[in-house]
Amino acid sequence: MKKSYLKKLSFLFVLTLISISVFAQNGSISGKVVDESNLPLPGAAVFVEGTQTSTQTDINGNYLLTGVSYGNVSVTVKFIGYDNFTKTVKLSTDQSTLDFKLLPSSKSLNEVVVIGYGSVKKSDLTGAVTNVTSKDFQQGQITTPEQLITGKVAGVRITSNSGAPGSGSTIRIRGGSSLNASNDPLIVIDGIPVDGGGIAGSANALALINPNDIESFTILKDASATAIYGSRGANGVIIITTKKGQTGKPQIVFGTQYSFGSIAKKADNFSAQDFKDFVKNSTSIYATPALKAKIGAASTDWQNEIFQNASTNDNNLSISGSLKNLPYRLSLGYLNQDGILKTDKLSRTSLSLNLSPKFFDNSLKVTLSTQGSMTNSNFADQSAIGTAVRFDPTQTILSGNSNYGGYFQFLSGSPINATTGVTGLNSLAPRNPAALLDQRTNNGKSLRSLGSLQLDYTLPFLKDLRANLNLGYDVAKGTGTNVTSPDAATSFLRFPDAGGVYRSGVNNQYEQHKTNTVFDFYLNYVKDLKSIKSNLNVTAGTSYLSYETKNTNFADYSFSGVKNPTSTPNFPFDLQQNRLSSYYGRAIFTVNDKYIFTGTVRADASSRFAPENRWGYFPSGAFAWRISNESFMKNVKAISDLKIRLGYGVTGQQDGIGNYTYYNGYSLGNHTAQYEVGGQYYQVYRPNAYNPNLKWEQTATSNLGLDFGIINNRITGSVDLYIKKTTDLINEITQSAGTNFTNRFIANVGSMENRGVEFSVNALAVDKKDFKLNLAFNTTFNKNEITKLTNVQDPNYIGVQIGGISGGTGNTIQIHSTGYPRASYYVYQQVYDANGKPVQDVYVDRNGDNKITNADLYRYKNPDAKVLLGFSSSFNYKKVFGGFVLRGSIGNYIYNNVASSTGTRTAIFNSTTGILNNGSRDLLNTNFEGTGTTFYLSDYYVQNASFLRMDNLNAGYNFGRVIKGKANLSLNASVQNVFVVTKYKGIDPEIEGGIDNNFYPRPRTFSLGLNLNF
Repeated sequence: MKKSYLKKLSFLFVLTLISISVFAQNGSISGKVVDESNLPLPGAAVFVEGTQTSTQTDINGNYLLTGVSYGNVSVTVKFIGYDNFTKTVKLSTDQSTLDFKLLPSSKSLNEVVVIGYGSVKKSDLTGAVTNVTSKDFQQGQITTPEQLITGKVAGVRITSNSGAPGSGSTIRIRGGSSLNASNDPLIVIDGIPVDGGGIAGSANALALINPNDIESFTILKDASATAIYGSRGANGVIIITTKKGQTGKPQIVFGTQYSFGSIAKKADNFSAQDFKDFVKNSTSIYATPALKAKIGAASTDWQNEIFQNASTNDNNLSISGSLKNLPYRLSLGYLNQDGILKTDKLSRTSLSLNLSPKFFDNSLKVTLSTQGSMTNSNFADQSAIGTAVRFDPTQTILSGNSNYGGYFQFLSGSPINATTGVTGLNSLAPRNPAALLDQRTNNGKSLRSLGSLQLDYTLPFLKDLRANLNLGYDVAKGTGTNVTSPDAATSFLRFPDAGGVYRSGVNNQYEQHKTNTVFDFYLNYVKDLKSIKSNLNVTAGTSYLSYETKNTNFADYSFSGVKNPTSTPNFPFDLQQNRLSSYYGRAIFTVNDKYIFTGTVRADASSRFAPENRWGYFPSGAFAWRISNESFMKNVKAISDLKIRLGYGVTGQQDGIGNYTYYNGYSLGNHTAQYEVGGQYYQVYRPNAYNPNLKWEQTATSNLGLDFGIINNRITGSVDLYIKKTTDLINEITQSAGTNFTNRFIANVGSMENRGVEFSVNALAVDKKDFKLNLAFNTTFNKNEITKLTNVQDPNYIGVQIGGISGGTGNTIQIHSTGYPRASYYVYQQVYDANGKPVQDVYVDRNGDNKITNADLYRYKNPDAKVLLGFSSSFNYKKVFGGFVLRGSIGNYIYNNVASSTGTRTAIFNSTTGILNNGSRDLLNTNFEGTGTTFYLSDYYVQNASFLRMDNLNAGYNFGRVIKGKANLSLNASVQNVFVVTKYKGIDPEIEGGIDNNFYPRPRTFSLGLNLNF
């Protein structure tokens, strides 16, 4: 009996061991994750429920889970913007296949931030909103975040201000809404409004953010979408969401990219030989024998001397996953970028951390997001660009002696000091371009930290009510030193010290601190009213923002550290502060999933206005009708989505003006303007211009939109018509001399209007198993007009002249005038000869008084495009992927100041300075002598700058799993600024402000990249 029992027990024990052995065996699960259009979703989180086994999809949406125990396995896929999807499979062999198709989420993170302060289903949006996710970003060498969406969004124009490393961009949404206040959109990063004013030591505030940390952009364009931001939404809102952690085991992503850039096009001036021939053969009265004798024997291409081939290294490492119930993401980035202008350089080290735990049965959601960065820059002297175009190409780079650092300089001919024998400089002549770069070092360092802590709590006694608290900060410190060699011509014998000895060189420093804090609290009530098939979403909250800037004042020093006696600061620092306190509310009522009503109101109080004008009130209302959900549309199979939107709202403006414009204050005069009292010199306090009646500038926007989807949303798009009317323009106006201690001050005078149409469409053109092709197109038409500039109609008032140019004294080329677009060119109408050549100083007598005066100036064209175009494509063919981005601009004009200031004989034969200057080859077309100054104002120099630019061309190959299946490897290559088609004669048709003078060229950049996903 015992033996039988022992045998049975032994058999059961062996069977148990066998069973354990069998079930302990591991297999793998692979598959592909695609979106509703069957396009791959790279970076989606894939994990086995109840385990730490997880991975991410590669660039083609493929994934591989290894070490999966046999048996019933539940696999979940998560991707931002899409509903989570879980499938269960019985794993009984070494490998199983499981594919996923994700559908857009009804309550995704992107949509939570789209409207601000709450969540709403995408189908319930009533405003003009565009979302761009990481899969649609621009490719290639991307240094600053805004470059990721250039050309991707209808109604949004993004223009890089220069080709310098990390340089900023000008962003305009539906045209500018102001003349003197800011036209920049509000940028919100993870709930924190970002100060776009920049920081000392950095070329661009957004350059401090690593683009690789960004998950998506949401652009709010009309007032019904932006009104919840009140006074900050007049120019649109861009909401940036950074990448967060995902549930599962750690995922490591490493990317490295090497880029090589070179100048795409140089200014068209004379070569050395052509210059010699031109000077020699010139019969101009200005080509005197004395000036002709100045021709040198060298052959120097000064543009080649200042520009270089520039390299960039960009490395990024991230790790994401979860520690039990604590999802996290940690990333580290390092960028090292040279500029194509010699000595220009940028390096950036960035670190970001995101934590998103949940507590109390998921009732409390905590999101901690923080980003830090350090940038080091050397800012090249960009005046070398314009000087290189003008400098005599027959002169040598070096002089052959040690004076002025050994660099050739134009001299006056008389010695400064009999002891040293150093010959004096020609004070009116340009300085050697190579010396401008080599003899100056301007090092800047910026530290920045941006972070937020968000607590989202669902109240236990009322599950439909949430309380949300968001605490945020944005702190930055910028420092730098500006050092110029003591033998540099630009700073030779610069000032006398206390003993009367003249000192040379520069050794100065600068420092700035910025501290911005944010407090947001709101309640959000969401209730499904099932009995009437409706939904109610109500939000109410308060916000407080504080901005503080501290600029440290330093004295002026020579290279050796001797202080300029007249530069001692009276105060160690200047402190600028402003505050914004707000209350806001919004209600969204959805009826039967067809009719959506949205109402929003916000009240803002700004410290920039006097107490009686401090509060501004900004309401909006919108309605949407989902026609596709109507019963009569059920049989229309071709149309999968159709919605009409109608909205109206008012937003305000107070950015871009001084913090104390309303206040009767005083400031110290200049150091050089001191008064003697009793043998001592003192600075005096001067009263500032002020306006106690200054109030909010307001913009009212009307929007009519249509969203559509065709053939199961293989084709989607939208059409929007809008009108933006700005009143009480914050404007700089003139007044009688002596009034208010100035002849110009800021007041609420005038109005302006923008009218436009936007159209965008996305299409999955090819949807085959091994080949996917996606096409996207957008276009925008915008018309701007100033409708009022004075409180009292004055037919003799021409407007406000702006747009200073090089050439003449105090010349301007643009004007704000009633009835015309902002910044229209204000010029003479050029007369041409029978051969189509412009005739100097011969213009159309527009007023018919038989003489040419200022009364004959007319308003002609403007810098803003009438039509913007964007076209992009992406494809996947098996393991190959690629795409391109094209942008177009029609109707924009640029004043070619390089041609006007250098394309005359008087510019080349400069009798004032007694030297020869190089000039624009445009002179061969105009034959302008350059007498007088009216030729600067000829409309000949206002040139059509319409263009078609290929921003990016990219391709890559996904090698799949490498390193014994532990990582996914992909390689990519791209070209940026591939080509430009334009009639414009300057180096680039895309120049913000419309005046081409001393522009830093955008490089053409070739990049190679490698990505490893573990």
